[in-house]
Amino acid sequence: MDRNIALALAGGFVVGAAVGYFVGVSTTPDTASMVIAAGVPPTQPPTGALLGAPPSVVQQQAIANLERTTLQDPKNREAWVGLGNAYFDAQQPQKSVEAYAKALALKGDDPDVLTDQGVMFRELHQPAKALANFEKAQKLNPQHLPSLFNMGIVYASDLNKPAEAEAAWNKLIALAPTSQQATQARKLLAELKAPAAQ
Repeated sequence: MDRNIALALAGGFVVGAAVGYFVGVSTTPDTASMVIAAGVPPTQPPTGALLGAPPSVVQQQAIANLERTTLQDPKNREAWVGLGNAYFDAQQPQKSVEAYAKALALKGDDPDVLTDQGVMFRELHQPAKALANFEKAQKLNPQHLPSLFNMGIVYASDLNKPAEAEAAWNKLIALAPTSQQATQARKLLAELKAPAAQ
């Protein structure tokens, strides 16, 4: 069962006073989606607190249970994905990257896991690795919206390549014009172009 898309505040996208967003796609129901974005209503109650806050008791328990499961059954891909998601929600990017790596070693062709891991690479200030994950997700599924959205974020905020960001977001809008990601992409495109118009 797919979890709802989680929007997380992703500092660093600065175009005037613009706020950047990252989209993560978590693939198990083990932890609830977390939404930390100004003006973006959550589709599900957030389990985490603000960025940098310690994990909640529920998150700690979920992490402990999933760690125990992966120790007992290291080939349990779904448990590794769940653990990566739990670390993602608890804002533990390094541990999340490592758990997703274990899941990808068992099945490397999952664009959702690649995208979630890419988001965590960006949290670790590794935009090249994040972009590589998003590009691989796109090769696996050229219609994968979260990876396209996040490619635009990395291009715009980390690599200072607005033309590439614009291309990624325009492709996303063309693929799914009524999607939530397309709505956000339109806003970010407007912010990206705003300084040139002034």
